[in-house]
Amino acid sequence: MSARQPTQHVASYYAASANPGPERPSVSGRVECDICVVGAGFTGISAALHLAEQGQSVVVLEAARVGFGASGRNGGQLVNSYSRDMDVIEAKYGEETARALGSMAFEGNRIIRDRIAQYGIACDLKEGNIFAACNAKQLEGLREHQALWQRYGHDQLELLEGEAVKREVGSSRYTGALIDHSGGHIHPLNLVLGQAAAFESLGGVIYEQSPVTQLTHGEPVVLTTPGGEVRAQRVVLAGNAYMQGVEPRLESKSMPCGTQIITTEPLDEATARALLPNDMAVEDCNYLLDYYRLTADNRLLYGGGTSYGGQDLASIEAVIRPKLLKTFPQLADIKVDYAWSGNFLLTLNRLPQFGRLNDNVYFAQGYSGHGVTCSHLAGKLIAETMRGESERFDAFAGLPHLPFPGGRLLRVPFSALGAWYYSTRDKLGI
Repeated sequence: MSARQPTQHVASYYAASANPGPERPSVSGRVECDICVVGAGFTGISAALHLAEQGQSVVVLEAARVGFGASGRNGGQLVNSYSRDMDVIEAKYGEETARALGSMAFEGNRIIRDRIAQYGIACDLKEGNIFAACNAKQLEGLREHQALWQRYGHDQLELLEGEAVKREVGSSRYTGALIDHSGGHIHPLNLVLGQAAAFESLGGVIYEQSPVTQLTHGEPVVLTTPGGEVRAQRVVLAGNAYMQGVEPRLESKSMPCGTQIITTEPLDEATARALLPNDMAVEDCNYLLDYYRLTADNRLLYGGGTSYGGQDLASIEAVIRPKLLKTFPQLADIKVDYAWSGNFLLTLNRLPQFGRLNDNVYFAQGYSGHGVTCSHLAGKLIAETMRGESERFDAFAGLPHLPFPGGRLLRVPFSALGAWYYSTRDKLGI
């Protein structure tokens, strides 16, 4: 049998500007530990670092490289709350659940900032993110959004209307905007690499190029890889959209979806400041939203679109560049240096899936596009649960999750049809 070829990071701006770090060995022979975490992205590394701080013996298994999946490819925005906001949670699941989840809605952001400060992680942290309204209906939605978050104790929001938006965004697309001054943006791959190094500094072990080919439940749990096996008393499954085939029960109520990003050549300072005068990150309020920000070296990083099922596009630039030019037509002659895609995991109710498969196998996944902050919260809650404090984890674990209509065969076209419907409403402003 030929050796498995190492899987490296995709050719993205993030990979090209990543902080130096080691290529870690793969599993060889038998490894024993207290806890094994599957997946070295934000969820897995957050959980592993919290657990190592508790003094646990933790091993992380990664099929490729640390941050290979969504954690090293996303838009890099620190957006608070969840993909479904608190009013929807309250209406569907009741006041008690809404209060429990609401009390944690802004915690992931704080965890990230604490990690950056505590471990001196260089990941280009910048302040502020903006929700931009493309029509009057979306602006009214931002007013409601501001009032809703204030009900849950978050008062760092500023509403802009009309021409005031141009104070923050050099585009004529928007009728209003809501600034979250507690938000921000980062280099996500460097954030996860920095936390991985912090985990290792506490005695944690990461194996790369070690995909789990079989998971055998029991005491201990046995995780088989091409080079050997790991035997663990407890396991955390944190592979999200990149863990197909390991545990079928985690695939039936979720769907991988792709998003695409391009990054321009570096802009001169005057051009960069004209686009985003205060260097905040932006996402619009459309169902299929656009999102963008400036990098540390003044490139415009612009993403958008969703490919249901996670299929790769023939030309990412051909899809995303027109979106960029609709927002910033003044960049018509700009060169695109990087274009890449990556998958996130979507759930039907757009809320994350936390839970246990049995007494010693835990999981967290399905952030539905809001994974940067919520994944860090997930890691902390998993660590709390493993030391016997499960109330906060169980607030998420108690959420009901249903499979997508049409099953595995028809979930992609059904979801695409729904996206077309809501996108049409966005275009019509209704």
